[in-house]
Amino acid sequence: MKRILIAALLVLQPVGARAETPEEWVALGARVHGAFGAFIPLGIRIGLDAVAHLDAKPRELTVTYYDSDKSPCACFADGVAIATFASVGQRTLMIAPERAPEGAAAVIVIRPRQGGAGLKYTIPLSALAKLGPMNKDLDPRGRYDAVMAADGLYQVEPTP
Repeated sequence: MKRILIAALLVLQPVGARAETPEEWVALGARVHGAFGAFIPLGIRIGLDAVAHLDAKPRELTVTYYDSDKSPCACFADGVAIATFASVGQRTLMIAPERAPEGAAAVIVIRPRQGGAGLKYTIPLSALAKLGPMNKDLDPRGRYDAVMAADGLYQVEPTP
């Protein structure tokens, strides 16, 4: 009986929201955003980069997202959110009222929640020309793979 109870508890315990395979990222991104266009995996890629470089655990980062009038939507923010565990409800994800600077589709500033230096990611408008065909020509898994392999989709710099 004790073994059955322990096994049941292990099955019921959540493993965590972190996706580990491309298929899991696609499913999670589509569930959170409602679809899985090429902007979602770019946000995931940026979020994972920040988590690795800032050596962060879930809920240890804050994200400030600056959108652009040239970007069709703030989809990048949803990808960053699922990769960093940031959320509006936790007050760790904010869409800034200020716009991204000229030439940028979006700017994402990711910092440790407890303060300190962070990273600033800029998605140049030129990235939209690469992401558009991915949306048109590839299925969700193909979009994930293409975005993860593509160069020149963002620049990153430290921010104090």
